[in-house]
Amino acid sequence: MAAYRDLSDIELTILLKEGNHSAFTELYNRFKGPLYIHAYNKLRNTEEAKDTVQELFTKLWNNKETLTLTSDLVSYLYTAVRNRVFRQIERKGLESGYISSIQDSIGNRSNMTDHRVRENMLSAMIEKEIAALPQKMREIFLLSRKANLSHKQIADQLGIAEPTVKKQVNNALKILRVKLGIIVYLLMLIR
Repeated sequence: MAAYRDLSDIELTILLKEGNHSAFTELYNRFKGPLYIHAYNKLRNTEEAKDTVQELFTKLWNNKETLTLTSDLVSYLYTAVRNRVFRQIERKGLESGYISSIQDSIGNRSNMTDHRVRENMLSAMIEKEIAALPQKMREIFLLSRKANLSHKQIADQLGIAEPTVKKQVNNALKILRVKLGIIVYLLMLIR
């Protein structure tokens, strides 16, 4: 191996292209340290920097026969490390964005689910109490709140006086307020 240390990068590259494993080992030993430092300075992660250099040399060995250098070997290796580092940073950014998006989505879904469960429970309570109202009062109340008819429209539809409709709606709201509490009462006014 001592003889390989004395060879230039160009000579080692020629031997590498011929499949000379000792030439590859010399190139690896010659450049792994500086390339690791170059990758680490960008990634700030020991394992990722080691993996980047390892992947580069693995690809170099696997593609040795088709290796075409447009510049010297040193420039090729540093450019290859830089490109790998950029791809890793880009991939990590995308992964981080996906993870954040998924976490936000999960958080929103659990909040939405919790909200829907409470809303469904509240709706069931309201429906139960509305069903317990006296028949005529329930009918007027449902026309007012569910069908969104005005007091005049309800009075015309049922053939009763408009003040009677108003009084029945107010009485229904009083009953519901007592049975369901002030929160439901406010919700019913908003509906």
